[in-house]
Amino acid sequence: MELSRRETLRTGLLGAAGLLAKAKPSARARSVIQIWMWGGPAHLDTFDPKPDAGNDYTGPLNHPIPTNVDGIQIGELLPLLAKQADKYSIIRSLTHGVNSHETASYMVQTGRMAGGRDVYPSVGAVVSLFKGYSAGYQGLIPPYIVLTEPQGRFSEAGFLGSRYKPFATGGDPAQNRFAVEGVVAQGISDQRQQARREYLGKLNTLEHALKDDAQLAASREAEQQAYDLILGDAGKVFDLSEEKAELRERYGRNTFGQSCLVARRLVERGVPYVTINYRGWDTHKQHFQTMRRKLPELDKGMATLLQDLAERGLLESTIVWWSGEFGRTPRVEWEAPWNGGRGHYGRVFCAVVAGGGFKGGRVVGASDAKGEEVKDRPVYPADLIASMYELLGIAPEANLPHPLGMPARVTPTATEGVTLGGRLKEIM
Repeated sequence: MELSRRETLRTGLLGAAGLLAKAKPSARARSVIQIWMWGGPAHLDTFDPKPDAGNDYTGPLNHPIPTNVDGIQIGELLPLLAKQADKYSIIRSLTHGVNSHETASYMVQTGRMAGGRDVYPSVGAVVSLFKGYSAGYQGLIPPYIVLTEPQGRFSEAGFLGSRYKPFATGGDPAQNRFAVEGVVAQGISDQRQQARREYLGKLNTLEHALKDDAQLAASREAEQQAYDLILGDAGKVFDLSEEKAELRERYGRNTFGQSCLVARRLVERGVPYVTINYRGWDTHKQHFQTMRRKLPELDKGMATLLQDLAERGLLESTIVWWSGEFGRTPRVEWEAPWNGGRGHYGRVFCAVVAGGGFKGGRVVGASDAKGEEVKDRPVYPADLIASMYELLGIAPEANLPHPLGMPARVTPTATEGVTLGGRLKEIM
């Protein structure tokens, strides 16, 4: 008999129950919204400005602005986020030293060095394991969602297997109808979908003749769940026409802004992990032209997300994590062929965290005067990840269900060759 996806998940997790049954911290966060800055955002132009470093470092963006928290300044193209600084903390001393997209992405999303024996799961897959079906998660919406396409840098599920891969929505939430893969078919109305279902039922004479057949019953249940998602209340989480036009404008009528709105709707429904895969930050050329277009878009969407979550009482239980795989070179590459670009830079870069137990209005660590080295309190990817797990009630020292029964901790230890600086207790 063919098992449904949900049954397979539950069956597989029973065997892992002993591994998951570890003492865990009390959870303050229920969900995570990860804003993944695909390609690596420039720390000097966003959350770690260096106005005194000179034109070779700042370029034309040399007028940082004060925030609503005394002593904290951010990039001049982020005025709305400047008004929300009391809600988030900035980590200005993230480091791993890797300048390759693939390996840096793996490090930031798993906390581990690439090239080892195993491919470890990303944070989203781990949260899906511990906070998803094994923790009694209900509903037809998968527990790990990516808006709108996976990053494709590595297998997010790692050795946990395909059942923990994210569901990538596809489509564009900024369009009149968000064509979510497998849920909304472009150009086909709900009425037409319902008519198709009724016609399919009339044609399915085999099922009518063999009503007690177990395999057909399983197929019927899977079909029912699929149509519940397409035509029922579950799939409506993706229908942004239910939101007020004024709020949609505040988020920004673009793919990123509307993705932020969808993310809020998903965590409101209890989805544990949502990634917004935000492309366009690999700015080797025409960096400042791109920043003048992209940063206002980021500012509007992310600032409204924080405010909207707070107003709905959701920020207390939702971690918002903003980061890319690395930063950009502090010194602008004016020479040809870059002509004013910034390269990859993993020696020091920024992350922003808010909600779910993280304090706001704080800065962790510092880079040097030109943003080239960590000056104070180095933070490594595993430190940030372990801190988020702790707030989610996932014990960082718990074991993962390895397919070969090998020992595999949720977060690495120094004995695995990973450099650690310690969890972010100063903002927890």
